[in-house]
Amino acid sequence: MIKKSWFARNKKDILIDIGIFIFAVGILSAAGLLFWVSTLEMPDLSSFEERRVLQSTKIYDRTGEILLYDLHQDVKRTVVPFENISRHLKNASIAIEDDQFYNHYGIEPKAILRAVVTNFQQGNLLGGQGGSTITQQVIKNSILQREKTLTRKVKEWILAIKIERILSKDEILSIYLNESPYGGTIYGVEEAAQSFFGKSAADVTLAESAYLASLPQSPTFLSPYGNNRSYLDERQKLVLERMRINDFITEEEFEAAKAEVVEFQPQAVTGIRAPHFVMFIREQLAETYGEEALSERGLRVITTLDWELQKEAERIVAEKGAANVDKFNANNAGLVATDPKTGDLLVMVGSRDYFSEEIDGNFNVALAERQPGSVIKPFIYATAFSKGYLPDTVLFDVRTQFSPQCPADSPSSESPCYSPNNYNNKFLGPISMRNALAQSLNIPAVKTLYLAGVKDSLKLAADMGITTLNDPERYGLTLVLGGGEVRLVDITYAYSVFANEGVKAEPRSILRVEDNRGNIVEENQVVTKRVLDENVALMISDVLSDNVARTPLWGANSLVNFGGRSVASKTGSTNNFYDAWLMGYAPNITVGVWVGNNMPSSMNGLSGLIVTPMWREFMDIALAKLPEETFEQPTINRVGVKPIIRGEYIDTTNILELIQNNEDVDLASIYQNIHSILHFVDPKNPLGPAPTNPQNEPQYENWEYAVQAWKNETYGTREDVEAMEEEDEPERRIRD
Repeated sequence: MIKKSWFARNKKDILIDIGIFIFAVGILSAAGLLFWVSTLEMPDLSSFEERRVLQSTKIYDRTGEILLYDLHQDVKRTVVPFENISRHLKNASIAIEDDQFYNHYGIEPKAILRAVVTNFQQGNLLGGQGGSTITQQVIKNSILQREKTLTRKVKEWILAIKIERILSKDEILSIYLNESPYGGTIYGVEEAAQSFFGKSAADVTLAESAYLASLPQSPTFLSPYGNNRSYLDERQKLVLERMRINDFITEEEFEAAKAEVVEFQPQAVTGIRAPHFVMFIREQLAETYGEEALSERGLRVITTLDWELQKEAERIVAEKGAANVDKFNANNAGLVATDPKTGDLLVMVGSRDYFSEEIDGNFNVALAERQPGSVIKPFIYATAFSKGYLPDTVLFDVRTQFSPQCPADSPSSESPCYSPNNYNNKFLGPISMRNALAQSLNIPAVKTLYLAGVKDSLKLAADMGITTLNDPERYGLTLVLGGGEVRLVDITYAYSVFANEGVKAEPRSILRVEDNRGNIVEENQVVTKRVLDENVALMISDVLSDNVARTPLWGANSLVNFGGRSVASKTGSTNNFYDAWLMGYAPNITVGVWVGNNMPSSMNGLSGLIVTPMWREFMDIALAKLPEETFEQPTINRVGVKPIIRGEYIDTTNILELIQNNEDVDLASIYQNIHSILHFVDPKNPLGPAPTNPQNEPQYENWEYAVQAWKNETYGTREDVEAMEEEDEPERRIRD
């Protein structure tokens, strides 16, 4: 017989003792909590109607002297009786905020417990989810300070229970609906309904009510006038779904409301400077400090904005943008300027008229994702230069089919084939990477992307600041001609890395934040990191500022030529002419301009004609304020480098030796040695030995076919050359 252990014999008694201990600890803890609560100073409920004075957040330019916006200088709040509020609006607010509102006594223990568990899992016990009922939100909006402390939270719970004893549910809901923030200076449902829909709170439709109920959670981020409208639409549908689940509406009403197209009134904002920039800053502040802090803490925000440059940029975009409407069918434009050394956002113009309803002017195109066209090309060439290719490296600008599954002689670009053209429908034959980039030729750019690698090119672009090209499998070789989408603000920062010789300064739009006593709450220092080899960055700047190299495209005296001053630039447009870009920089400023239509539609004209005048006018003004700086010259090492990488598609070394020794030159053999770069270079190891079996490279056959076709057309076949030699034809000039 096995003798039981002591624990096994006494297991029942032990468990009972443990249970008693836990119960006793719970009782003592509860008593301690009650004693602690009794010592707290509770606000006098008689002061409920005495609203706290809002201490508004103020946003300034970089000098701290120009007030861009006082967030609550024009606070709008119209209190209306409970019966004058649409039942749909009441039900929508309850459904999304507190669907047990009419069943609890001010707090929801289950909701509080869920919030505590979730916040604990996220490592922020007092942040994140609050589990707040509508009653608690009334307390927060009206009585208590908003700091996130356990003391304040306990007070909130107790006051919520007390208020439920002296006010009816309808009275509490009425206060909530009349006090809640709905974005900007709009408080209460009546002001929100009038501002957004031009009607009273009694007359809003079910679909409109769902939109209004969506906003108090995050009125800045979810603003219908910002760049997050899709998130607001999703939350509106969630509100409708919650209303349906709680039987506030029928299935038919649910479907009808989802299908209803809701139109918002034009945004009315007064007393604001640099509105797109201000709203950009406000969203950052709301994310960092919360909506409540913007209303109550009296923050003083010193931004990076250069107001003098901003004023000029707004004027230029408005004037030149208006001229583009009739001339080029381009309704909108945006301009961003940054300091490449500090990362400061100096200028942000998000449309040619913020207050224009016709063009949805409050939509910030500087934050919109648009196809970049050829302005993406410098990042591809930079990746290639990082691997050992040089601005002198020769590629063949000849019609090329890039899809191995399609015939090499097929000019089709229909999927799955891909044989792009150049902007002028011409091909130049052998050309250096310098000239190909400066003249924005497409065929060499696609070949450069293949040599550089799509994944490596995307990684470099991301390292430099482009946040949206994050799916290598999606783009393929079309990336270099503008596949994918980028944001104007991001790509301007990315070009700043070229301007700053490969060093990325982290984007900065707020210099410091002070509280209402002048204490510094936040101060952002310049943070830099090298993300690109210095010499590679200098190569790109050297190419993009080379007026000789770009002359065949632009002419010698174009608007992108600044004479002796160092300014690099790159234009871009999409194949369908939906987007026109110009990115340019000097060592101490980077300026990006986009022109197009918010709802993509074709423009008339080349990107250089459409976008360059406004970019040049602003650049002249900006450069006049800045000290003149020059780009350093890159180091180009050609010693021991393969001929085609150092710039020779025909190896002339042996030819010169033969000529010096008065020996015969076999032109047929020389011309026969003309091949695509893949014949001489292994993309995985471009500076290593020539590939033993170059035909194993997937693109080899198609590239080689195209080069041989060009060679035969230009020099004739081997038989043609041999025949000419036999007839003592004059020696043909070998192209350099």
